[in-house]
Amino acid sequence: MLPALLPPASVHIGVIGLGYVGLPLALEFGKRWPTVGFDINEQRIAELQAGHDQTREIEPAAFAFSPHITFADSAAALTDCNVFIVTVPTPIDKFKRPDLSALLSATKMVAQYLKRGGVVIYESTVYPGCTEEDCVPVLERVSGLRFNQDFYCGYSPERINPGDKTRTVANILKITAGSTPAAARFVDQLYGAIITAGTYAAPSIKVAEAAKAIENAQRDVNISFVNELALIFDRLDIDTMDVLEAAGTKWNFLKFTPGLVGGHCISVDPYYLAHKAQSVGYHPQVILSGRRVNDDMPIYVANKLVKAMIKAGIPVSGANVLLLGITFKENCPDVRNTKVAEIYHELRGFGINVHVYDPWAVPQEVADEHGITLLTSLERAYDGVVLAVAHDEFNTLNIRSLCRHEQAIVYDLKSTFDRSQVSMRI
Repeated sequence: MLPALLPPASVHIGVIGLGYVGLPLALEFGKRWPTVGFDINEQRIAELQAGHDQTREIEPAAFAFSPHITFADSAAALTDCNVFIVTVPTPIDKFKRPDLSALLSATKMVAQYLKRGGVVIYESTVYPGCTEEDCVPVLERVSGLRFNQDFYCGYSPERINPGDKTRTVANILKITAGSTPAAARFVDQLYGAIITAGTYAAPSIKVAEAAKAIENAQRDVNISFVNELALIFDRLDIDTMDVLEAAGTKWNFLKFTPGLVGGHCISVDPYYLAHKAQSVGYHPQVILSGRRVNDDMPIYVANKLVKAMIKAGIPVSGANVLLLGITFKENCPDVRNTKVAEIYHELRGFGINVHVYDPWAVPQEVADEHGITLLTSLERAYDGVVLAVAHDEFNTLNIRSLCRHEQAIVYDLKSTFDRSQVSMRI
């Protein structure tokens, strides 16, 4: 039988994975109930215990408002938990197939501490059916308990927007679902206690999983459309942003802009939905064609810069080019799946000396993840400058002051600077 709904004396929560999703969630629950925030990264736990969040999502003072939180890198800390929330990454492999290794590893660990009446809730983005078809069998096998008799599952897809200080976890409406009607009510009321924006109870776990998958696939397809427009208008010698600004005067025009699509969500989640579609015999043409367009944008950017340099009479081999920004989005240190790294390596293939400056990125993470060493300062030394990420710190830059001669190319991918200061926009 399920624990009684929201009794403070009996609910003991364990949040597995303390990244952009898990940490804010754990801190919110830690305001009300005993909560263990678990992560396998010992350094991460040590920093959190000291009240420091390397992702910059949580301010140091915020830790004091969660009196019931405990951070741990030992799984034994989960012994007393009866509600487990799994928020580990679900990436893709080099063949763009779902990689469930972290999810299934976390599931196996949770199962070792799962007891009768326990509830396991997943927030990691997956394809429809993954919770019940892939995770539940592991929970049953390792725990020896029976699904929907001895333990229950829920799903509540994360909607965290890294770098957004307004739409924080409590201020974003939360989808909830459970494996039985009683489990669904429990999950919904559990989240309802911390989510001030409210909750939406989906009719099943599969519906909740599918909703999350299409949220990001929809945005990916829309961005791919305007990216394709950029490819077309480049050949027609038309400024894409001029076209979008003109079209945007119509009341029902959707205002998407072209650019690089990276990160752990939009550039990954559509492949999960495509994988599931293909497993039931349907080849998703729109989703995958959109992915191809967006995946090819770094090559387009690099080639356009090189062509502009050649046209300006700048020798390409041995030229110095500066990339401003390496993270996947502005005002955020996350460098997972950043497309700027692909621009870097593409330009290097032309024999260009590529330099990268980013005040938000963690240098060691960039080195480990992408093999790139960040600059610590800027100089007037570049034959080409590319604004790749629109961090606030770049808004006040005199971007032309970074160029070593008048012919240098300034490529503004984010349409941030005054047009008189740049050579071209995306």
